[in-house]
Amino acid sequence: MKFVCNININKSINEVVAHFEDPESLKQSQKDFIRMEHLIGNKGETGAKTKLVYKKFDLIETIIQNTLPDAFYAKYEHKSMTNTMRTSFIVLNENKTKLTTEIHYTQFKGLFLKLISKLFPSLFKKQVDKWLERFKIYCEKQ
Repeated sequence: MKFVCNININKSINEVVAHFEDPESLKQSQKDFIRMEHLIGNKGETGAKTKLVYKKFDLIETIIQNTLPDAFYAKYEHKSMTNTMRTSFIVLNENKTKLTTEIHYTQFKGLFLKLISKLFPSLFKKQVDKWLERFKIYCEKQ
């Protein structure tokens, strides 16, 4: 399953990318996010792995490619699913940035998630749209 989400943020690309890289932004935009734990590799570089800790689950992020401030591409693994996410940033003007996120779910484990992904794929996109809206609000308040 693949989908794309976009949002325009009324901040410069440098400000938006700085917030994107800051774990505090995840706390503000993704409910139940607690912390990041660096596991292996050089932080921010291809191959680096980080554990993203939420109240009810953990994700392992593996950086596939980091060309910030242009784009960030990573794989996210959970015991029930795997996906990749490419986030890109485009300057619209000196104080406005377009953030685009391309999500590709590559694996669902378990009957329940497989059914949900087939019957209600829009639920996944709605969740990402909600996170992006919260991220925009956080960025624009800073």
